[in-house]
Amino acid sequence: MRKIEAIVRPERLEQIKKALEENGIVGMTIINVLGRGEQKGIKLQYRGGTMEVDLLPKLKLELYVADEEVDSVMKTICDAGRTGKFGDGRIFVSPVEKSGKVRTGEVFT
Repeated sequence: MRKIEAIVRPERLEQIKKALEENGIVGMTIINVLGRGEQKGIKLQYRGGTMEVDLLPKLKLELYVADEEVDSVMKTICDAGRTGKFGDGRIFVSPVEKSGKVRTGEVFT
């Protein structure tokens, strides 16, 4: 089992969710986060002045999938989340040693 963490643009969430659902992936956790990367923030015009915003709103998706699904899920997220501009996001994959269901107490290794 693997944990996939994807940092994506908030405006791409619906496209990503729909694409994942079409591939049979429905379970995920979505967290509002702030961040910066190569984009290094943006400059906005506000009340006649310039304001620099260096931490931009993003969403972090957390998904737990079988090892054999990782490449397919990563491709789906990339295809649905891509705008071609800086700030599209990153994907991280980590191993999961154990998981369990709270309701039943069932443990998976």
